[in-house]
Amino acid sequence: MEWLLAPATPAAASALRTELTAFLRRHAQERDEVEDAGLVVSELVGNAVEHAGGPVWVGLDWSAARPALVVHDLGPSFDLAELPPPEFGSVRGRGLWLVRQLAAELEVVAKRGTGKRVRTVLPVTRRVEPTYDPPRREVNALPAPDEAGPGGFGRESFLRALVVELARTAENRQGPAVAEEMVAQVGATVGGQMEDEYRRARELTGRLTAEQLADSYLRLKSALDGGFYVISVDTDRVVLGNRRCPFGETVRRAPALCRMTSSVFGGIAARNHGEAVVLLDERIAVGDPECRVTVLLGEAARNSPGGHHYRQDS
Repeated sequence: MEWLLAPATPAAASALRTELTAFLRRHAQERDEVEDAGLVVSELVGNAVEHAGGPVWVGLDWSAARPALVVHDLGPSFDLAELPPPEFGSVRGRGLWLVRQLAAELEVVAKRGTGKRVRTVLPVTRRVEPTYDPPRREVNALPAPDEAGPGGFGRESFLRALVVELARTAENRQGPAVAEEMVAQVGATVGGQMEDEYRRARELTGRLTAEQLADSYLRLKSALDGGFYVISVDTDRVVLGNRRCPFGETVRRAPALCRMTSSVFGGIAARNHGEAVVLLDERIAVGDPECRVTVLLGEAARNSPGGHHYRQDS
């Protein structure tokens, strides 16, 4: 797992500590250990943010029993052996001293160019979990042979295969509900970024109207080479058609990817209208000639018994 903090601000460091600590807590053998690990994360990332004066990269590798945390920055390096002990009663200079008390290892290495790499092993043990050495998929494996060009598989077929195979693996190992939940989370995050880009491009503030929602959907889907078009727009709903799936024919092998569209559309609508429901009325993924997607807004969404529901706080 890797993160980039740019700009590297105290708020970004705090958010990262919250996210990373939650991950450690989910997989730790003893949850009491996570508090100390969180302190180590906070000190090392906080030091980089405060002193490096530039972007900060954070990585976590938990392939061994204890996770290794690595923090890269562009600030000057230093020698741990030359650091003086913290002064009694002072609140400054205690960060690295505290890390050395809590963590099993701590090393600082200067980069060949600019900056340094700080690595430590966090004081938390991963609980015993099953490991997998699965066989290679043989049926409908992606990328398909006919997607290769003279020079091999292109970027789009490669990236599309990664997304589809991730969804299929989740569905195969943990069931369709988990696959849909995973794809929905990805879609919600990506949709939020796409909404921000749309607002900047159109210089918009405030709530997006139904017409603006439809426009934003077309913008983001056309950029992905989808064939979406507007069927109708009313104050409480947007109805779209689609003649060409961005995932191509491969979507038929992984229908759970339709939830990506649902979560992108639904998340944007809910953030602007409080609540939304997405109805996937027709889908190329299941043999329909075109897709038909209805996005219900506000009161219409609250009164809808079916579809995928989204709320502003979800």
